[in-house]
Amino acid sequence: MAGPVCVIGVFDGVHRGHRFIIDEAKQDAATRGVPCQIVTFSVDPDELFCAAGLRKIMSNEQRLEALAATGVDEVRVLPFTRTFAALSPAAFLDDVLGEQASSAIHVGCDFRFGAQAAGTVTDMSVWAAAHGAAFVGHDLMEQDGSPVTSTRIRALLGQGDVEGASALLGHPYSIAGDVIHGREAGREMGIRTANLYLPPSLRVLRDGVYAAYAQVEGQRYKAAVSVGLPPTFIDEAESNMEAHLLDFDGDLYGKRITLELVHRLRNMRKFNDTSDLIAAIEGDIAWVRANL
Repeated sequence: MAGPVCVIGVFDGVHRGHRFIIDEAKQDAATRGVPCQIVTFSVDPDELFCAAGLRKIMSNEQRLEALAATGVDEVRVLPFTRTFAALSPAAFLDDVLGEQASSAIHVGCDFRFGAQAAGTVTDMSVWAAAHGAAFVGHDLMEQDGSPVTSTRIRALLGQGDVEGASALLGHPYSIAGDVIHGREAGREMGIRTANLYLPPSLRVLRDGVYAAYAQVEGQRYKAAVSVGLPPTFIDEAESNMEAHLLDFDGDLYGKRITLELVHRLRNMRKFNDTSDLIAAIEGDIAWVRANL
């Protein structure tokens, strides 16, 4: 049997542009009668080299789950280490594709690979021709006059524009995490919240208060979510995200929760009076109840 059609990339966000290329590869594989394989990496390469400033749309776990849900036959995950990153472009291709005799290779036209990202689509096309594989370097999908890229989506999220980001993603921007114990200020005010901690690499969204949907154990709830350290309790805060789930009654500690951010309601701000804080939160909750 001929080798698979391979589509290669990092795919942070698994956005509309990524899925266009994946769908093209799937169609190519169906035409050839061979499997379609996504080739990706265990971590974002920037996690090794630009960790301090790295901001990602998805965790690696979310990314791999989303890729598995695209309907390809296999998601091949390459351990991305410093040794692997040091491979020359030619060695990268030999190592990744040399043993499986791919029928075709699909990438985005901006894909770079090998040590110092020196490899280009031209290098890959030459290698593919020499190894009997078809090669397609796809132009990037455009929306509203600009390419759909992970960088563009991160910029929108950094502005708090979750609607714009979700339009490019083709699915709601979501954050997943385990509920931790917080300062319990919400309980004292009669407004219970689920507290989450996001690592720096996933803090791509602008601080503020958002309307959202929360998914817990297969159930979906409307939610009001604050993102960022609350100025009123900045010296006490242990979490950097809090969600109040409307009409939820139960214990969330230790449970996995996924938040789909829908709309930005307001900036975070400091309240000197607890009654003003409560009024603002109740206003956020009322907006969510009426509009989601």
